[in-house]
Amino acid sequence: MTQTEVKAPSRTKILIVFILTIIIGYALFIVPDIFFGVTKINGGKIGINLFIMALFQFLAITLLLHTSLKILKKDWKYIGLKFEDLKRDSLFGLLFGALWTSIQFALIIPNTGGGNRADVSGMLNMYDGTVLGTVSFIALGVIGGGITEELFNRGYFINILKNIFKNPKIGLWVSAILSIIIFSFGHMPTNSLEWFDILVPTIIYTLLFISTKRLTASIVAHGFYNMSAILLTYYIYYR
Repeated sequence: MTQTEVKAPSRTKILIVFILTIIIGYALFIVPDIFFGVTKINGGKIGINLFIMALFQFLAITLLLHTSLKILKKDWKYIGLKFEDLKRDSLFGLLFGALWTSIQFALIIPNTGGGNRADVSGMLNMYDGTVLGTVSFIALGVIGGGITEELFNRGYFINILKNIFKNPKIGLWVSAILSIIIFSFGHMPTNSLEWFDILVPTIIYTLLFISTKRLTASIVAHGFYNMSAILLTYYIYYR
């Protein structure tokens, strides 16, 4: 049987597999955070433990997605993991990542509490002042955030969910909007400023993904911003 002759899964099957994958995926993202946060092993969410968290999230989520895609008879390219126009997509990602970093650290953060902001304060508690600790934090931001979150929340979520709609355009935009909302809720914003801080970059990453039909630009933008935020917060606010 050729690839074109493989029977496509029904919408019901796609929806069931999708829902289970999303529920399990979010649980896997949370597990290392709870483990180190509760047990406080080796200091808790700090130092080398941050790298372990990043590695667990990446390996667990990619294994989950591989299994889910195999069940749905799809591959990684289907969810946007392609490398055509790599240079152009990377430049787009760097541009938007740098732009959002500049807006945040030149305008928004200094005028909304600086080091006293809840998010900045939370980040400061995750530094241990060592090079290894800082590199581990960057790994969590780039591997756990920039790469793994984009594979899961952008590529898989949007491109799989849209298949349950008869109209492809409606499916794409409904899936994209749901992706933005659920991803934002996952960061648990508690006020209008926190909603703004998560919604704006999330919309940017989503539009980059939809416009290029690939994950490269959104991964680079997300990863660059996370890395920049970790380094700038350290150098500006860490004492």
